[in-house]
Amino acid sequence: MRPLHCLSGSEPLLKRMTAKDRLRPEAHGAPESGIVEVFNYGRGREGLIPLWVGEGDLATPDFIADAARAGLDDGETFYTHQRGIPELREAIARYHERLYERPFDSERFFVTSGGMPAIQLALRMVAGQGDEVVIPTPAWPNFGAATEVGGARAVPVPMQFGNAGWMLDLDRYFDAVTDRTTALFLNSPCNPTGWTATREELVAIRDFARERGLWIIADEVYTRFVYQGDRAPSFYDVTEPDEPVLYVNTLSKNWAMTGWRVGWLAAPPRYGQTIENLIQYSSSGTPKFLQRGAVAALDRGDHFIEFQRDRAMAAREIVCLGLEATGRVRFTWPKGAFYLFFSVDGEADTRKLGLRLVDEANVGLAPGDAFGAAGAGFMRMCFLRNPDQVAAATDLLADWLVDRD
Repeated sequence: MRPLHCLSGSEPLLKRMTAKDRLRPEAHGAPESGIVEVFNYGRGREGLIPLWVGEGDLATPDFIADAARAGLDDGETFYTHQRGIPELREAIARYHERLYERPFDSERFFVTSGGMPAIQLALRMVAGQGDEVVIPTPAWPNFGAATEVGGARAVPVPMQFGNAGWMLDLDRYFDAVTDRTTALFLNSPCNPTGWTATREELVAIRDFARERGLWIIADEVYTRFVYQGDRAPSFYDVTEPDEPVLYVNTLSKNWAMTGWRVGWLAAPPRYGQTIENLIQYSSSGTPKFLQRGAVAALDRGDHFIEFQRDRAMAAREIVCLGLEATGRVRFTWPKGAFYLFFSVDGEADTRKLGLRLVDEANVGLAPGDAFGAAGAGFMRMCFLRNPDQVAAATDLLADWLVDRD
């Protein structure tokens, strides 16, 4: 065999090939996050109030951290169960039994290294080259990006914004389905809009998926962050345990564990070996000592969730009332999650607006176009923080809105 430098041309082949040439198109085309752009721009600014990413300001509670430390002290630093330690899978089942008031089999649950890997596993199971996944937008950009990095096509369905808030037109959602569609993706309560599906809407989606033989990927991460009742309506309320529904979830939001990277995927137990294999070929399992902390969170953390939700409710009222009073923004009060998604009069380019607000108001927000074309003209504020800090940020934004004239 001739060496590569002798194959053709006057330059060695490897020299003429660029790194871009050797990348898969899906990898090279992975989009830059518009949220991260503003985050990086404002990182380290003195006095800046950071409300751009989807996390609160509280550290993980001690009772969770102590359980993880105990696991470290016990030497739990070796390879562990691919599906997750039995104790954690049983704790996830107990948590669901309390929340949905019916039995759950621990064999339905598979521990992942965060919510994002749970989404990736779900997509690897049901969508690949040539397939399509239908996603209502505005949506967290990782949903569509993960779909397309895996070789499938994300099909956005713009939601409608009006006086009643954000609405999903189910006819439009269903009309986006083609013979290449394999899954319907639904995030409820929704990041970034706060839209929350009703039980009736979930039944309609279930019936359509049954009729067309489609998977449902349900992101119910924010199900505990609702402002009427203890939880949002769920596909668990309207489907049978063996139906083709994949649920992605994480400990990040409820228990202030964003940096821990522990989540789970729920699926009919008959797919257990497939999911175990996929975990083996991705993360090879989640660190055992971190799973010990997760057990403590699930078994002993209901009071912390209630505390977080009470804080979010107080902060929601502060920011909504404060920005309403300016008469310069448009939004509806979010029914779920912990984000305010609002438009500013006269500001269409929210990417530039996000950068300006860092410089001119010392407040960090996420631009709405980071969440898809349907989010253009909007900004997202995370209000899962100390209400006093949210009040300070609201005052800064209100002053900026008035002074910009």
